[in-house]
Amino acid sequence: MMDDGMLSQDEIDALLSMNDDESEDEQTEEKDAARPIKNEDYLSAIEEDTIGEIGNISFGNSATTLSTLLNQKVSITTPQVSIVRKQELNKAFSFEHVKVQVNYESGFTGENLFVIKSEDAAIISDIMLGGDGTSPNDALNDIHLSAVQEAMNQMMGAAATSMSTIFNKIVNITPPTIELGEAYKTDSTIENLEDELFVKVSFQLKVGDLIDSTIMQLIPFPFAYELVEELLNQSSEKKRENIKRPIQSDRINKVDQEQMMDSEKTQNDDIKPQYLGEQTKQADAHIQTASFSEFDKVELNKNEQRNLDMLLDIPLQVTVELGRTQKPIKDILDLSSGSIIELDKLAGEPVDILVNKKLIAQGEVVVIDENFGVRVTDIISKTERLMKLN
Repeated sequence: MMDDGMLSQDEIDALLSMNDDESEDEQTEEKDAARPIKNEDYLSAIEEDTIGEIGNISFGNSATTLSTLLNQKVSITTPQVSIVRKQELNKAFSFEHVKVQVNYESGFTGENLFVIKSEDAAIISDIMLGGDGTSPNDALNDIHLSAVQEAMNQMMGAAATSMSTIFNKIVNITPPTIELGEAYKTDSTIENLEDELFVKVSFQLKVGDLIDSTIMQLIPFPFAYELVEELLNQSSEKKRENIKRPIQSDRINKVDQEQMMDSEKTQNDDIKPQYLGEQTKQADAHIQTASFSEFDKVELNKNEQRNLDMLLDIPLQVTVELGRTQKPIKDILDLSSGSIIELDKLAGEPVDILVNKKLIAQGEVVVIDENFGVRVTDIISKTERLMKLN
């Protein structure tokens, strides 16, 4: 600076260059933020496949649970994994949607965000509330959202059970929270997310002929990476345990081979080499017939042979069978109140009396006061009963 308080030309140039550097840094950051993210920048192929497999197994059980709730065939395809930034999430939601957030309370510390289309949520809620899903309400009210929340609660419970099996530890989740979202609009659910990078796992969801859409799972990248690392390390430990056993046996075999080679060297060339097992053949074996003790015959009198008093209080299950038939699963599922099932017996034929599921007699149905009873008309012979014991 000059004595008169004015800046010199060098100082002015230095200030201008600093401003230029700051603007260039800002432009670089903006370009980096606008640059599309590639999966390989953050995940290896194995890690990406691992995330997909975790989602595939978890949602496989969730699909079974949803199928039971909706009484519809539910299928979920192989997931697609991608990396997205927080500011890009709204672009991924180009439709009216429902967000369901699930937090882990034991086993893991993290959160998941599930996103489905509003129209799909309307169909699910309509079926949950007793409808058939063909004419759902366009506007979702609190009752509809509660129905969807319950369905997602059941699905996420099944997913947590699957994760407990995968990671070999107890995994519990908190009850899910649900929120409606508009297309291309930031809402409180996204704003409250602390992480800036997320793993998006997309599934194709099919529910009968009613839904053919997409459901998305958003996992904060640190939490997703934690899942991958734990599962891969777990697999590596199992592999090492499995490898240790054959290594030990190989060492034993090598020791045996070395001992055999040493013994061969001490032999003459005319003598055949010895192998494992020949020592047993060459050893002198003393073989003798096994001897058993003789038992004296004891004659039992008739009273002792027929003494069944100790067995008289043993309970037996007596069943009277009117008849039987066989039907395919399709016919069984079509049964309803008032359906008639034709049996393999004609009217008036004797019914079968079974004891512990074994046929012992036949009889006819009678009425005693207000109760049904069976009058025994024929006792199955001992020979027939013995033939039916198999």
